[in-house]
Amino acid sequence: MGKRQHQKDKMYLTYTEWTTLYGGKKSGHLSKEEENFKRLPFDHCCVSLQPFEIPYCDLDGNIFDLEPLIPFLKKFKINPVTGKSLDFKSLIQLNFRKNAEGEFECPVMFKPFTKSSHIAAIATTGNVYLMEAIEQLNIKNRNWKDLITDEPFERRDIIVLQDPNHLSKFDISKFHHVKNNLRVETEEEIAERGDPQARLKSVNPETKYTLEELNREYKPPTIEINAVESTEKADKFNAAHYSTGAVAASFTSTAMNRKLVHEAAIVHEDEVRYERVRKKGYVRLVTNLGNLNLELHCDMVPKTCENFIKHSENGYYNGTKFHRSIRNFMIQGGDPTNTGNGGESIWGKNLRMNLGQTCPIQGEESFLWLILEKIPTDLSYNKHTIFGRVVGGIETLTEMERIEVDNKDRPIEDIVIFKAQTFVNPYDEADEILAKEREEEINKQKKEELAKNKKLNVQKELKVFHTGVGKYINPSSMKGSKEEIENNTEPDAKKRKTYNSFNFNN
Repeated sequence: MGKRQHQKDKMYLTYTEWTTLYGGKKSGHLSKEEENFKRLPFDHCCVSLQPFEIPYCDLDGNIFDLEPLIPFLKKFKINPVTGKSLDFKSLIQLNFRKNAEGEFECPVMFKPFTKSSHIAAIATTGNVYLMEAIEQLNIKNRNWKDLITDEPFERRDIIVLQDPNHLSKFDISKFHHVKNNLRVETEEEIAERGDPQARLKSVNPETKYTLEELNREYKPPTIEINAVESTEKADKFNAAHYSTGAVAASFTSTAMNRKLVHEAAIVHEDEVRYERVRKKGYVRLVTNLGNLNLELHCDMVPKTCENFIKHSENGYYNGTKFHRSIRNFMIQGGDPTNTGNGGESIWGKNLRMNLGQTCPIQGEESFLWLILEKIPTDLSYNKHTIFGRVVGGIETLTEMERIEVDNKDRPIEDIVIFKAQTFVNPYDEADEILAKEREEEINKQKKEELAKNKKLNVQKELKVFHTGVGKYINPSSMKGSKEEIENNTEPDAKKRKTYNSFNFNN
């Protein structure tokens, strides 16, 4: 008789039963698609396939590093992932936050990003968050403002960078430049082409020895090229009245390192400078019809006025035209392309102007400005920035108004700004005042530190009067105190109190 086999009745299928008896997935067997799937980590560039340093993304959430992307776009002018035409201006620069360990994390929830995190960015600001934070604090509460900058956005501005349920976008084998082998030669490859040694297939012993000697005597440069800059700390002038919030955040967060010391947040340097701007600015526009003298209210709208003055000083407006004119209303200029659609601010991006001020030179967007000939009653003061007034050259303004325009309000005769001359720039004076105040504060701190150290040194230098206990006590200073102690030891008979005794033996 054969040995009876006992089998325990289980309420579930084992892995072996599933793979061998019931037609499940065979052990160690992968589908063709799974075998070809090579995932790109979310913190890697879709072009170089290496960790990014300056990340940009397209509207589909594909992330590119700036350095390898620029030469690729110059050569192929297409999206490396999709193969469609791509304009660099349509890309969005991403702002990732790093924790103390150097890991990317959500700036609101302080949770590190992993390969299974649901990550999204806001197109208007480029700030990157966990999708959980956006859903709870923006979508659910109908709060359509960026969680850090408070800048408004729409739902369509939410760009998903990584969805753990849809990872097909990270499949390297599906990238257009990988499938079609589109690549740009690196600097090393270009240098290697021009290196005679790299092209040598075989060398004689004398040449080989010479090359080895050169390698032995080569000394690398001692200059540190990409030195790490020190962390900026708040001082008396740029310290905010509120802290960075790191102590409170680390107290409730399990993802942050513990912070025990409050540090003041740093106010932007421009805000510190603008507090010391107390004068008006003066600029002259020299045109082909005459001069216009402008008074700029730098003390009221400093950011807008600085943009105008700096552009005037660097020749940005020289040779530009007044491209739009509406009689009895305004005349507009400031665009180097003379179309009303070009140019930029001195900060290289659109300028968020100071709003709500009332002065007859009006600025809009990042660089354009217009001169109001008459202020209409329905002018929206919350839409444009008004930052100065015309103080000379009204007759020139009248001549400009007389020139006819076409059906698009363009003057049929050119009104050209030959040059813009700056007479008074209050920002230079403000910079000098701030630098002087900082220098005085540094000198004051040095004097206080010297006085403190001197006091500590005096306390440390103690005179020894004798050996043993109390060797630092001056005996002469104790004579009077000893006599006082001896006199006070005799009790005063009048003040002596008597107490009744009680015998506990009775």
